[in-house]
Amino acid sequence: MRNILIAASLASLLAACGEVDQSLAGAKSDAPSYNGTGKAYVDPGWKPGDKASWETKLKARGQYGQNEYNRVN
Repeated sequence: MRNILIAASLASLLAACGEVDQSLAGAKSDAPSYNGTGKAYVDPGWKPGDKASWETKLKARGQYGQNEYNRVN
């Protein structure tokens, strides 16, 4: 019984050491969304920094891409 208790406590201590940091240290929350992320995978026709095309793409996504009434027909 004692060995089981020691093994369980050691396992819980080792599990606590492997926890990944969940902070938002690298995120920029003050930058506008239409500036982009700098990644190569963007929607065709949208240029990072262009607010008008960002709003157009966002509206199209909400109206057609995520609307179940349009997707069923």
